[in-house]
Order: sequence, then structure tokens, then C-alpha cells
Amino acid sequence: MALLGVNIDHVATVRQARRTIEPDPVWAAVLAEIGGADGITLHLREDRRHIQDRDLRVMKETVQVRMNLEMAAEQEITDIALDVKPAKVTLVPEKREEVTTEGGLDVIANRDRVKTCVDQLMAVGIEVSLFIDPDEAQIEASKQLGVHAIELHTGRYADAETPNDQANELHILRQAGEVTTSLGLQLHMGHGLTYRNVTPIAAIPSVEELNIGHSIVARAVMVGMENAVREMKKLITD
Repeated sequence: MALLGVNIDHVATVRQARRTIEPDPVWAAVLAEIGGADGITLHLREDRRHIQDRDLRVMKETVQVRMNLEMAAEQEITDIALDVKPAKVTLVPEKREEVTTEGGLDVIANRDRVKTCVDQLMAVGIEVSLFIDPDEAQIEASKQLGVHAIELHTGRYADAETPNDQANELHILRQAGEVTTSLGLQLHMGHGLTYRNVTPIAAIPSVEELNIGHSIVARAVMVGMENAVREMKKLITD
């Protein structure tokens, strides 16, 4: 049964649209936890477009479930992570011009930079996951860095326009999941997952964690964060 990590970035997106104090993503995290979230995920981007340093630090002292910090393998953010010490860090690619994370981290092309970051984080006891595409070479490269887990990018599955395309992408994810677990890595998945498409992903054998943000925050606008999380939790556990 997969655990649910709730990404609260887009609560901060609404706040930053007016550069005011509300809605507070810390409040959202507390309500998500009450609704059954197994973890809280937040992405401290270099451009600080949504989550701010203050959010990360207050969150660390507030939430009782595991906190997963998404970040680029850049020294400025690494230094913050080393100071705050979240339970887990997920390294993701990051481009200033993108609306949201597009594609997985290219571990092979950025091996030295990623390894430097991974080594620093693991030295202080932080678990590390890498957000990558469902590609066997990338999975094997991740394994060589000694990380605890990988999070497979589910964007192509989520964006598939036909049932056949979606079935093909699901097959690719299943195969990548088998490679992941055969190498002794924890298997996580996320990106673009919604109330309509999450069930087949949650049913993949050995998937331990799903990280979902935008769809939950969007529904929370209508039904409240607690209810939105409960509804998603039911879909991935039933």
C-alpha cells in the first residue's frame, strides 16, 4: 500500500500571487496531516517562486509526519537543507523558465554535481531520493550514487491523450519499477497524478510512496484540505 506525500507548494503559489501572508502553507500542511497525509512535500526553488525559507523552517518545527524537501542540486539550497535537516530530500531538475518541473533529473549527465550534493546530505543522516524518468540507465546511475530511493516521473503517463498511450506509459513505469526494486531501491512516483488517473499507479507492485500536489490543492479550494487529502488517500489505499 503506497504512502501519500502531499505537496503544498501551490498553496504558497496563491499567497505569492499577492505577496501577502495568506494562505499559509504551514496551515495547509497541518490540515493535510489531519486528513491522513503520510508526509509533506515542499519544493524550495532557487527563484523562491512559491515556498519561502521561512515556510521550510516553520514546517520543520510544526508537522509531525515526515517532511520531504524537493530541491535542485545547488550549493545554496544544499546548505539550507543541511541546516534544517528534513527527513528526506528529493533532488529534482530546475529551470527558471519552466512552469513546473519538466522531466526527470539527468543523473548521468550531472553525475559529479549530483554526487557532491548526495554525499553532503547523507553525511548528516538525511535520506535522499532522485526524481528521474523511468529509464533503466538513469535508475542504475542513481543506484551507483548510493541513494535510498528514486521517484519515477509520471508526467508522460499523466499527459497521455489516448487510452493506448496511457497504457503504454503505465507499462513503462511498471517495468522501471521492477528494475528499481530489483536494485534494492525504494520506489516512489509522482508528477501530474490526479483523482482520475492515480489508481493504476497506486496498484503498481512495490510502489511505496506517491507525491501529489496540484490536484489535491485544486480540490482543496472546493472541499477543504482535509477532505481533499482523505479522498486521495482512499483512492490509493482501497
